[in-house]
Amino acid sequence: MPATNSAETVSPAAANQPLSELLKSATRAVHEALDQRLMTLQPFANVENYRCFLRMQARLQCVTSPLFHNPQLQAWIADLDQRDRWVAVMRDCADLQIPAEQCEVDRRAATALTIDDPYRALGWLYTVEGSNLGAAFLLKMAKADLGLSEQHGARHMAGAAEGRGLAWRRFKADLDALALTDEQRQLAVTGADEAFAYVQACVDEVFEPATA
Repeated sequence: MPATNSAETVSPAAANQPLSELLKSATRAVHEALDQRLMTLQPFANVENYRCFLRMQARLQCVTSPLFHNPQLQAWIADLDQRDRWVAVMRDCADLQIPAEQCEVDRRAATALTIDDPYRALGWLYTVEGSNLGAAFLLKMAKADLGLSEQHGARHMAGAAEGRGLAWRRFKADLDALALTDEQRQLAVTGADEAFAYVQACVDEVFEPATA
C-alpha cells in the first residue's frame, strides 16, 4: 500500500505548528481509517483474531526497534531506548503460541524495510509512540474479552511507569523542541505516512487469510 502525499500538501500555515501538531493533522484521515479498519476486524473477538493483531504489532515493532537505539535519534529524544516494545511483543507472541514459522515470516517482512533517514524516522516514531497512548483502550478490551494482562499476552500494551500521558507529553515536547527546516518537517510527515501505510499493509496480510 503506497504512502499518501501529506508531506506534499502541507500548507504554509502549518510551518508555524509544533511538529507533533503538524504530524497529527497531516495523518488524521489515514489514522482514523486504520482505526476503523482494525475495529471492523474485531481483534479481540477471539484468540485467533488476537494472534493476527499480535503479528501485525510484531512487524511494526520489529521495523521500528532499530530507531529506538539509533544514537542520533537518542540525542534528540530522551530515554528513547526505554520505549522499544519489540521484546515485549515477541514475548506476547510466545504466550499466544504463535508458531515459530509465522514469527519468522513476520521478522523477514519487517527487516526487508529499512528507515535510514533520521527525519523520516521521527514520523515513524511519532506513529508508534502514539499507538502506545491509544493502547490503554485496547488493553482494557484484551483483559475483558480474552483474560490477558501486562504480564501475559498483552505486555506490549503496558503503559510507561510514569504514566502514558506524561510519557507521551515528554515525547512530544522533545519532538517540538527540534529546530528543523521545512524540508525536514515534510520528511517527518512522509515518515508518519509511511508508517500508517505499512501498518495497513500488515493488517491486510495477516488478517485476510484468517478471515477469508
